[in-house]
Order: sequence, then structure tokens, then C-alpha cells
Amino acid sequence: MNIPEYFTQIFEPELLKELEQKATLLSAKANDVILDIGQTVRAMPIVISGTIRVSRMDEEGRELLLYYIGPNESCAMTFTCCMQHYPSEIKAVAEEEVEFLAIPIAVMDKWMMEYPTWKSFVMKTIQTRFNELLKTIDQIAFQKLDERLIYYLREKSKVTGSSLINLSHEQIAGELATSRVVISRLLKKLENDKKLLLYRNQIKLLREL
Repeated sequence: MNIPEYFTQIFEPELLKELEQKATLLSAKANDVILDIGQTVRAMPIVISGTIRVSRMDEEGRELLLYYIGPNESCAMTFTCCMQHYPSEIKAVAEEEVEFLAIPIAVMDKWMMEYPTWKSFVMKTIQTRFNELLKTIDQIAFQKLDERLIYYLREKSKVTGSSLINLSHEQIAGELATSRVVISRLLKKLENDKKLLLYRNQIKLLREL
């Protein structure tokens, strides 16, 4: 297995050898569920290409977007489940076609003690995801839904690298934990304000957004 160049710059040679021996290269298609709530966590993913969407689910089955995992990144929630052998508390779905390394949980403790660069990578990941979770909490607590929607659309565009977002109003409502009717009304207002263009299951963001 060819280790991505990014890892050769941050991990020591001994750890790179272990990655080659222990990690498994996996892939998933868009909308594939990589990890579901309640599922036993057997490996920790590090994204090579593509994007993974991480969310929580309430008692009514509605999903709330927590954050995205992009290339060379991993999931802090998976770390905690791996280390403590807990079932998953999040749902991870491929936002687009994804390729990732699966690190078996059996090596997690060992690598944390033996490789400073691995410990640094884990701690940086936890800090980054913690900051993103704080942003999510701030949005829910302090921002109006129209402001959350604009932030969501900007982040989605940034993650995909495209101003064209292929999502239905129902899907957006699910990720923002609200109703389709409310999202449709807010999107129509943004279109009237010339912030975006609405198509069937597609949204084209304009520069003014």
C-alpha cells in the first residue's frame, strides 16, 4: 500500500511502516453509511480523498450535522469510542466517493505510547473537532435558522469545491433538524434576494451569498 505523501511529512518512519502493515485501504460510494449509531467501532478512519459527513440523531430520527472529515483528517468521536470500546454515538456517511485508511483499534493504545507524531495527530484532531462542535452549538443556541442555513450552504460549497449543491430541501432540513417547509421558505427568500438559484434537488450559490 502506498502511504500518501502527507503522512510521510508528519509521521516518523517507524510509524509509516506500521501504517503499511496494519492499516487497510477502503473506499465508499456517495451516501454509503461508513459507521452507524450503536455500531461497534472496530477501526478508525483517516480520509485520503473525498469527504465524510458526521452527524447525530435525535429521538425522532432527525439528523443533526456535526462536522465534515476531509482529506488527511480523522474523527474525534471515533477516537473516543475506539479507546474506550464504546459503540458508536455518531453516524458517518460518505458525502461523495471516499477513500480512507482504516486503523484497527488494537494498535491505538500502543501507537499513542510509542509514537509522538501519532499522539500529536490524535490531539490535534480532537482539538479541531471540539472547536467545530462549539461552532455548531453556538449556531443552534445563538443564531437564527436563516443564518444557520447560509453557513451550512457555504460550508457545503467549501467541502465539495463547487457552488452547485446537489441536495433536496428535505435533506437540508434533516441535517439542520428542522422541517422541509421552513427550509423551502428560507431558500425561496434567498433566491428572491438573488443570493442563490433553485433547481430540482439542486441549489446554485451566487457570489452575494
